[in-house]
Amino acid sequence: MEIEIRKGNYAGRVHAPPSKSAAHRLLICAGLADGVSTVRGVSESEDMKATLDCLCALGAEWRREGDTVTVRGCDPFRRGRAILPCRESGSTLRFFLPLCLLSEEEAILTGSPTLLSRPLSVYGEICAGQGLPFFCGEDGVRVAGRLSSGFFRLAGDISSQFVTGLLFTLPLLPGFSVIELIPPIVSRPYLDMTIEALSAFGVQVEMTENRILIPGGQRVRATEATAEGDWSNAAFFLAMAALGHEVSVDGLRRETLQGDAVIGRLLGRMMRSRPTICVEDCPDLAPILMATAAAANGCCLTGTSRLKIKESDRGQAMAEELSAFGASVTVEEDRIVVEPPKTLRAPDRPLRGHNDHRIVMACAVLLTLTGGRIEGAEAVRKSYPDFFRDLFSLCGESISDAKGDDHEA
Repeated sequence: MEIEIRKGNYAGRVHAPPSKSAAHRLLICAGLADGVSTVRGVSESEDMKATLDCLCALGAEWRREGDTVTVRGCDPFRRGRAILPCRESGSTLRFFLPLCLLSEEEAILTGSPTLLSRPLSVYGEICAGQGLPFFCGEDGVRVAGRLSSGFFRLAGDISSQFVTGLLFTLPLLPGFSVIELIPPIVSRPYLDMTIEALSAFGVQVEMTENRILIPGGQRVRATEATAEGDWSNAAFFLAMAALGHEVSVDGLRRETLQGDAVIGRLLGRMMRSRPTICVEDCPDLAPILMATAAAANGCCLTGTSRLKIKESDRGQAMAEELSAFGASVTVEEDRIVVEPPKTLRAPDRPLRGHNDHRIVMACAVLLTLTGGRIEGAEAVRKSYPDFFRDLFSLCGESISDAKGDDHEA
């Protein structure tokens, strides 16, 4: 789908979509609980659909009314052979893989080629250490056998998604477990979000400086929970406000564990100076920070090595698209430098979405300043299906006015 975005004044209020990170965690807890739980604030994004489909594969049942999902939990120890369709959701794949190791039966976790190319060696090494089969191929990831509780020593700079997957699984196993994270520990806010979600469902774990202590034999208690507003997707509209549009965002919790809540402070720095910003704890903000830097004073981002293994190679993808605005971007192994042009120019070609929702949304923000088109705009369905509806509401247009005539809605 190609979208045309007009240069102009964008003004008004947007309500933040529900946090995808929070909703993943709450839905999984609900799917593991004894009884029926209610989770509010669940979008109809592709990632949420993937998590709900995988809960069904484990034996849970659910129904949706608007943004509220009612879940009847399952017993993951009793499931038969299962196929879990993870689509393109890295969180879903990494969260559910250890849960598949609660049953002796084989499980196959499927997904797009891009998803299956993302690193899973952490789980492969754990399975190898416990003598459990683990195979990753074009048709998916195959695992079988039951994980044992115990001591797990992991590098602290791996994706927090691996640790979260273990945090969902280990409390259900008999016996005490410890996860030791070798410093430096990155993405700590995401671990705090997991621990908060587990606590809401009656599961207790304790995190010290670099160890997580996990009593076994716990039961997940059914409850009602609500996913809070999402700072990572609100960041695109907050960046528009920083760049001069009269836009405000409702529905965000100031007292939050979301690491991406730093966006307000970071945008303030970017408008005042040419800052150096470490994005190890907030990698999803990198595309919008790069876009903002191109329209402001430039920046240097550090801690960027994991951007290569997202939905796209985000550093290179943004470098390619920002060049169409006249910006110069240098991408190194763990560092990205954005040099803004003297004058931001309108791209003389359609921008490419790189099949990455955050690339599309970051480019859309810049196009509100210059005008232009984006190909592959449908990538926003992954996390924020209503992004363009919300964007165009700020300039009095409808999304149907902005779609190319030859593209399917």
